[in-house]
Amino acid sequence: MGVKFILLAIFLLETVPLLVNSEPVEDKQALLDFVQNIFHGRPINWDANSSVCSNWTGVTCDADNLRVIAVRLPGFGFLGPIPSNTLSRLSALEILSLRSNAISGPIPSDFSNLGNLTALYLQSNDFVGPLPLDFTVWNNLAIINLSNNGFNGSIPSSIGNLTHLAALYLANNSLSGEIPYLNLPTLQAIDLSNNDLTGTVPRSLQRFPSWAFLGNNLTADNPVPPLPPTGAQPSNKSAKLSESAILGIVIGGSALGFGLIAILMVVCYSGKEGDNGVAAKPKKKEGPVKKAVSRNQDASESLVFFEGCSHAFDLEDLLRASAEVLGKGTFGTTYKASLEDTMTVVVKRLKEVSVAKREFEQEMEVVAKIRHQNVAALKAYYYSKDEKLMVYDYFSQGSISSLLHAKRGDRDRTPLDWETRLRIAIGAARGIAHIHTQKDGKLVHGNIKSSNIFLNSQQYGCVSDLGLATLTSPMTPAAMRNTGYRAPEVTDPRKLSQPSDVYSYGVILLELLTAKSPIQAMGGDEVVHLVRWVHSVVREEWTSEVFDIELLRYPNIEEEMVEMLQIGLACASRMPEQRPKMSDVVRRVEDIRRVNTGNRPSLETPSEGSTPIVTASIVTEAGSSSVHK
Repeated sequence: MGVKFILLAIFLLETVPLLVNSEPVEDKQALLDFVQNIFHGRPINWDANSSVCSNWTGVTCDADNLRVIAVRLPGFGFLGPIPSNTLSRLSALEILSLRSNAISGPIPSDFSNLGNLTALYLQSNDFVGPLPLDFTVWNNLAIINLSNNGFNGSIPSSIGNLTHLAALYLANNSLSGEIPYLNLPTLQAIDLSNNDLTGTVPRSLQRFPSWAFLGNNLTADNPVPPLPPTGAQPSNKSAKLSESAILGIVIGGSALGFGLIAILMVVCYSGKEGDNGVAAKPKKKEGPVKKAVSRNQDASESLVFFEGCSHAFDLEDLLRASAEVLGKGTFGTTYKASLEDTMTVVVKRLKEVSVAKREFEQEMEVVAKIRHQNVAALKAYYYSKDEKLMVYDYFSQGSISSLLHAKRGDRDRTPLDWETRLRIAIGAARGIAHIHTQKDGKLVHGNIKSSNIFLNSQQYGCVSDLGLATLTSPMTPAAMRNTGYRAPEVTDPRKLSQPSDVYSYGVILLELLTAKSPIQAMGGDEVVHLVRWVHSVVREEWTSEVFDIELLRYPNIEEEMVEMLQIGLACASRMPEQRPKMSDVVRRVEDIRRVNTGNRPSLETPSEGSTPIVTASIVTEAGSSSVHK
């Protein structure tokens, strides 16, 4: 009995750590061997001391974290052949995407070990040589995309044995010979255009549109298609048309009207596309990002990612992604872009950027270096003559503006409770204070408003849209008057200051307390400014009218609300020199949580070196000593 107990204990001691800290050790080493033996222009955060399943860019593990099942590394600047005996060791791999790099040489022969592959994306590289002769080693393949390479030789007939194949893309290569007989009922998309293929299109493939076979020396007459897929890339070589193909194109002119309608439908309604270029079901109120963004980008330009970014996508992914407009602000339009694998990012399309490329890049580098839990991190940017984009992580709960103002009065609305508003105020203050310590204490945000503040994963305020104010052209006087968050002394958004940031933050606090917008139209040309309205209420009589009615349901928070109101009015002081520093604001806002504990320091005796928030109680200023309900 004792021996059995000892053996069981040894077994548990050996297996429990494996269950708790499971890690695909062999797959991890295979990936390290790969990345260490091939040049890559873009940094990859693959560290032997970090978790391959949790932290590595472009890597997906199975549910038990025992094997790597997907590797997606598009546009990482890989140069040269794939090192042998590296990726081929990932025997559980199902998805491999190395597209849009500069990988050369043939497809490695040891890829035959990847028997579980379901999707292979190697398009837009510099691969050469014949295609693998026996595709049946990958009998689970559903998607093959080898377009835009230098493959030659014939198309292997073994592809016809892939009973799960749904998409085959071999366009823009140098493939020759006849197209093999591919009787694949599962095949939904094919593109063999712009090769050196001869003969006729097999009857089994004549159900596909003729553009899928253009640019070859084929003689089949196929129906003129409605449209090529949006993922198809233009060929850099001239199409070689037979007389029959030309005749088919002429006849197809009668379908031009239908084609134009189809174009409109694709542009307006196409949703997310994956690596295979086949559009998925469109999402409501969404469209492709490329509809909004100019397609005149310089081909030499691409997304610039910053160190620490775990995303794996390129510019074409971003432009193909389904998008939803989140808002249109002073400095541009913000989109929610849904990429592959449910990855979602925020894309800011800037307008009226008035700086040169180098100045723009320098500002982006400054912004990207700021790493703080209460400042939204800039992940990537794009610069061309026609377009300037910034990419951030997506905050699923929306902005503070939407949380505070949307659907007010609806029965289904969930009110923003006092605890959450406090965390928003504390987080935003910490973020702005951190920004003010950068560039030797001279950095300014310049665009602080509730639509640029979000809830982070810890449910604290997080500040976004840093660095935009200095990049854009001066606004018109009308636009300046209507912002509501601008300090009175600011007449040029390029001449901002840290005190003007403090003023904007003060407006945020008043907005959290009152749930009123910074500027409210009263009919005609009359508008009410929130700061002035709060001052007028305080002067007339100290009543609960100043506070959001949704806050009045929470007991024992009157003193905390008064404390925040004091801070907000001090920050929104008309004279810049009378406003506190953000570092002092952080301490004061954090102290609000200790109002009811008896540990809160007196406002009358600020700590040495701090800027007093107020010198007298707001209750005294109002001429009343109580809060009326």
